[in-house]
Formats: sequence, structure tokens, C-alpha cells
Amino acid sequence: MDGTGAPPGSDTRFPDKLAERIAADRRPLDVVNAGISGNRILNDSPCYGDKATDRFRRDALDRPGVRTVIVHLGGNDVGAPKMGDPCMGSAPHVTARQIIDAHKSLIHAAHARGIRAVGATILPMKGARFPVYSEQGEKTRTTVNHWIRTSGAYDAVLDVDRALADPAAPALPRPGYVFPDGVHPNEAGSHAIASAMNLDDL
Repeated sequence: MDGTGAPPGSDTRFPDKLAERIAADRRPLDVVNAGISGNRILNDSPCYGDKATDRFRRDALDRPGVRTVIVHLGGNDVGAPKMGDPCMGSAPHVTARQIIDAHKSLIHAAHARGIRAVGATILPMKGARFPVYSEQGEKTRTTVNHWIRTSGAYDAVLDVDRALADPAAPALPRPGYVFPDGVHPNEAGSHAIASAMNLDDL
């Protein structure tokens, strides 16, 4: 995860919290964070870099000694059409099938290298304080999340959505788990995501 909103040098992002859990459990593993703010799985942008299907090998699979990748992508693709962000460049509406097919291509690329792939569900977006949520986008998000959870395509699942969602209103984040922007996890949210990761799946 890109760590949007985390104070510089605070080490409070999800990858930091996951690394703390791994170290506390004395497992001989390292965590590399290749998340990019605004990055998408289907489309490049002038500010947020190459689409994930293009950068996946370079930024993840080519890392020396990598054995597992956690794929947390799709939310920016779903929200981009509502953002009106010139940094996104092209921001077409995307379908759940397009996002799922892109996930399948990343899984295939990882497995071709003998690398495990963990799928992370898309976090709740309805509470965002900037234009990102739409009813159409919510249907796409829930369809993609259902596929990640149930298809068996990934070797394991990190359910970011359920870790952050308000039990009383699952389309919204749990109060106290996100930054003032209403969508990105704060320290408590990052801790909840890290706690939801089964370390045996890494």
C-alpha cells in the first residue's frame, strides 16, 4: 500500500505493521512495499506511473528472493472516473470483468515464476471525502471482492475490505480506522489489515 496520509517517517503503513508482526513472530522474512499512490491495474497515468500489469514483473517479481506478492489493486480504477483528477490522465469506466482479468494476468505471471500470490480485497470507498464513490463503482468493487474471496484463483486472501468495514454499514469504513479523507487507513486501520494477514500464507 502506498501509505497515503501516513506521517513521513512514522512507519505506520500496513507494510510496516506487517513487518512488525513478522519480526515479532521471528520469521525469516522481509517486506518490500512497491505501492504507488494513485496507481491502477488497467491504465497508466502521467503522475501515478505505469499500470500494474506493466510494472508487476519489474517492481515485484524481479525482486531478489521474492516468494510471495500481495496484490492490492483495483480501487483507483473503480474511483478514477469520479475524481476529475488530471493526474489520472485517461479515466474510463472499467468493468469488474476487466479488473478480474487483469488480476488473473498478475496471478499467472507470479505462478510462472513459482511465486505465491495473495489477493487483497478493495477497501470501503463510500466514506471518501473526495469524489470517488458511485453506485456503479460500488457494484464493481463488491463483484471484484467476491471473486477475490471465492474464486480460488489466488493462493490466499487478505480481506482488507472486511478488516476496515463498519459492521453496521459495510460500504463504509469503521469509525476511527481511516484518515480524515475518509478512505485511506490510519494507524489503527493499518494495524487491522496487518492483523488480518495469516502469516502462514506468506
